[in-house]
Amino acid sequence: MAEISDKVQAGIRLSPEDGLYLYESDDLLTIGQLANLVNLRKNGKKVYFIENMSLYFTNVCEAHCAFCNFRKNPGDEGAYTLSGDEMIAYVEQHYHPGVREFHIVGGHNPNVPFSYYVESIRALKTRFPDVIVKAYTGAEIEFFSRLSGLSFKEVLEQLIAAGLDTLTGGGAEILSDRYRDKMHVDKASVAQYLEVHRTAHKLGLRTHTTMLYGSPVETLEERIHHMVQLRELQDETGGFQVFIPLALQPISATAGIKRRNSAFDDLRTIAISRLMLDNFQHIKAYFINIGTQLTQLALTFGASDAHGTILRERISHSAGAVTPAGLTRDELIWLIKGAGRIPVERDTFYNEIRVYE
Repeated sequence: MAEISDKVQAGIRLSPEDGLYLYESDDLLTIGQLANLVNLRKNGKKVYFIENMSLYFTNVCEAHCAFCNFRKNPGDEGAYTLSGDEMIAYVEQHYHPGVREFHIVGGHNPNVPFSYYVESIRALKTRFPDVIVKAYTGAEIEFFSRLSGLSFKEVLEQLIAAGLDTLTGGGAEILSDRYRDKMHVDKASVAQYLEVHRTAHKLGLRTHTTMLYGSPVETLEERIHHMVQLRELQDETGGFQVFIPLALQPISATAGIKRRNSAFDDLRTIAISRLMLDNFQHIKAYFINIGTQLTQLALTFGASDAHGTILRERISHSAGAVTPAGLTRDELIWLIKGAGRIPVERDTFYNEIRVYE
């Protein structure tokens, strides 16, 4: 630990072996202190949030990922596919002028053409031209490529022309082919996920990325290798804005604590992410998965982003999340100030809108 501490103090990149040592250590406070040091160097005491809305055009999906309770088959009770006009009607019920971002993900629905996904973006951008469209995961882009017969680049170019501003971070899960096979992640492979983001970065998009951790399937080595692969792509392109560790949710909201991730592992993973991903500006604490109080604590364990208002999150809550489905601006400001940090309202690209000193 002393050797790792010396590296961190000197700004020397940690090795995969260092990361694994940190995961195997029970010295959470030292790991957190080191992560806090790195974050303070990068961001000072500022913690960022955004006024955003999560939107889901369809929950019909061809994939059968073992961890997902959001997906539906065509004809299932609760299955839906919204038109652009239907989504606009939904947004207009909840929209207010402070909303700066639509966060759009959904199922891999093969029963509609690729043009449906393009026109969905176009409809929103036409109606709300000043709102950033943050849409589709790397896995969805790979699905669109298969659906349309177009290359990743061609898919992205059509979406950008329709109004896409950035990609969401989902679909990464654990970047291990062994894990993806075991968890039936029958969508983009590791290489395809990384190539989608590489291509997006070359087209000028700045994107987001995640890691879904906490299953009994992935190993600690795979978590570290996940981070290292993203770090290497960031060295190459510089296109990632933030890393988002996502704690896996149980299938049922009534699941007991033995089915849920531990607070120890949540804080440890956020801190190790901050230490390993030295070329990422931000690490996000996602209150949807870890709760508001642990999010507050994570702000001294390396996190510099508290996500956003969301309005109504559905994917984690269709599984076993028991956290709020959204927060208000005032609640986010209270949460951040309560951790002794400075709340900063941002746009999608971390341009500062207002600092709440």
